[in-house]
Amino acid sequence: MNAIHWPEGYLPGFTENFVSNEVIVRGLTAAQVWPLLAEPQRWPTYYANSANVRFHAHDGPPLADGVCFFFETFGFPVEAQCNEFVPPAAGAPARIAWHGWAGEGDTRLDVHHAWLIEDLPGGRVRILTQETQKGKPAEALAKQKPNPMINGHQEWLDGLVDAAQAGNAR
Repeated sequence: MNAIHWPEGYLPGFTENFVSNEVIVRGLTAAQVWPLLAEPQRWPTYYANSANVRFHAHDGPPLADGVCFFFETFGFPVEAQCNEFVPPAAGAPARIAWHGWAGEGDTRLDVHHAWLIEDLPGGRVRILTQETQKGKPAEALAKQKPNPMINGHQEWLDGLVDAAQAGNAR
């Protein structure tokens, strides 16, 4: 199976926090899932932990390489820039990723959040989301039990699948 492309400095195991969530679902395609991720203003409609999505410089929606945007999640106001945007295509996985940051000094949090969506044989789709985090807030998040990032990203995946199955990707 395909894997996430990690930018320099964000390889899992070399950051303060790393989370990985994945689902494989029958009866959906990457093309059905894609719009729900590619258009961040849709995130709050199926994931309660995202809010106040705004694009800078009248960019978007949808996302594209280099597009800057803002959203709130896990109590953090996140500035973000899309740095990977590959829509689904026959025989190749869809990819979307952004670098996000919040805070300054000891409260600074930097993340690379990536998604991979690929059609699998038998009418199935695989949705993988992984995030690496750097900074003191990332250290604190990594130590929390249960891990709020793993649980939050699972809620995002579950909501994404439910929305795609309900036909909200049109």
